[in-house]
Amino acid sequence: MTPTSPPPGPAAGPRPHRASRTAARRTAAGWRLGAGAAAAALLAAVCPATALAAPDTGPVPRLTWEKCADGFECATARVPLDHHDPHGAGIDLAVIRHPAEDHAHRIGSLFYNPGGPAVSGIKALPAMLGGFPEEVRKRFDIVSFDPRGTGASAPVQCFDDPQDEQALLAGTAAGYPEGEDQQQAWSAAYRRLARQCADRNPALLPHISTANVARDMELLRRAVGDRQLTYLGTSYGSYLGATYANLFPGRVRAMILDSAPDPVAWSTGRGGQGATTGTLLRNGSDLAAGRVLDAFLDQCGQAGPLTGSQAGPRPGSQADSRSCAFSAGTAAATRARYGELLARLRTRPVALGGMTFTAGSTLEATILSLYAANPVPGIPGTGWTQLGATLGALWAATEAPTAPTALPPVVHPSPDQVLAVACSDSADPPARADHAALAALARARSGEVGPYFAWADERCADWPARDRDRYDGPWNHPTAQPVLVVANTDDPAMPYEGSRAMARSLARARLLTVDGYGHTVLANPSDCAVRHETRYLVEGVLPAPGTVCAPDQQPFSG
Repeated sequence: MTPTSPPPGPAAGPRPHRASRTAARRTAAGWRLGAGAAAAALLAAVCPATALAAPDTGPVPRLTWEKCADGFECATARVPLDHHDPHGAGIDLAVIRHPAEDHAHRIGSLFYNPGGPAVSGIKALPAMLGGFPEEVRKRFDIVSFDPRGTGASAPVQCFDDPQDEQALLAGTAAGYPEGEDQQQAWSAAYRRLARQCADRNPALLPHISTANVARDMELLRRAVGDRQLTYLGTSYGSYLGATYANLFPGRVRAMILDSAPDPVAWSTGRGGQGATTGTLLRNGSDLAAGRVLDAFLDQCGQAGPLTGSQAGPRPGSQADSRSCAFSAGTAAATRARYGELLARLRTRPVALGGMTFTAGSTLEATILSLYAANPVPGIPGTGWTQLGATLGALWAATEAPTAPTALPPVVHPSPDQVLAVACSDSADPPARADHAALAALARARSGEVGPYFAWADERCADWPARDRDRYDGPWNHPTAQPVLVVANTDDPAMPYEGSRAMARSLARARLLTVDGYGHTVLANPSDCAVRHETRYLVEGVLPAPGTVCAPDQQPFSG
């Protein structure tokens, strides 16, 4: 859940030579920080099946690099649709790289996956390049690509016209459904979406798993001429890295898994858990989001609202970033105010910035805005101060005496490509399961955020395609070199417990902890962590066991 590029829309995405930094930016009104993908993008499927790595005999793609934008080069790689039939039908992958800035001391290529699943590497790499350490930019070509089924790489498209998909999803609640009528409409719409996707993509959907993306990445490693793989994966990209490490353990030179799930919980669950509990609930994403939401509200309340002398500075100034516009004066009062805001929006949605906000869409936007505790350069509207400002504006809007006579329609981001990967990859309860009961369980244990994650899981209940080549473990194949897992202690999407489980599951791994907030260390910088990551990538030296770093900046600290 890279951290900062948008989830794929209904279109196929830009051609590689048009990649640019601005392509991955969001407006403040859009109020969505991708994390690699957003929490809602982290879904999965049913019917686990153990898969083995396909033979490493596929033809190596020939990459012809051409200049695209802002110092980047782009190419197209031809890979097999089915890795068990390497000389059969093929698909084209869009690839991008930023050449090493110190070519004389270049080490090789560093592959980067921003998460999601189904976040475009073509868009994410230009947006996040500045977050990579200077020494890493000097010594490595930094390479990313749109995974199969995503963006410009044989994209899954379920509708000829995006408006047709919007018409289907218009009958679903924003964020998540509440009440029996909304729940039935939700399930029916995603059942129809699944059938439409199967009809439109019959050849592609059975070959879209994370394991097949890992096999593509192995061919790309060979295509760039590296003897072993150097890799950085954030959020879901860490699961891709762990999958590669167990399919091709002898090929690992260095691998950083930033904000990882428990691989067993993510793929199958334990015992019969996969048939009874959805992937996100197994992963504890609802618990993590609930904890961090409470922390945000507490710190917002303690920071206090803007005073008269602070009202003038523009957003982002020091005075503004030390205050929280949504504060009710204390932590307890601010938590209560947030509950009251959602209650108001359930009965009277409001318009703000040309968008309609319901209780569900406000909750979803809140969760995604927790991903970056402080502003991310180049990504407008990020940071907890901005979240407080937007919640404050919504609070004021709900106090208005009258609502607009006509609210703008709620826009539903296309889920096609996210579901195509996630629903073929992991075990989730089928349609006959009691998803309303799972949502109630999630609410009981994690508060307002719980049902959002339970109903996000439900979207895979009727998914028709299962990838027989997906990888379900084991996760402990000894790698040629040890893996470095890094994580924030208070991550709202991938709980810290998941990264600890990932480090324990891998045969050779070390956990580097950052005692801070936000989803992924890459999007929530720590100079301490950067030093350790750089030394590991360049020299192969791991941090000492038990190392804990501090973030560069705490929320509301200016």
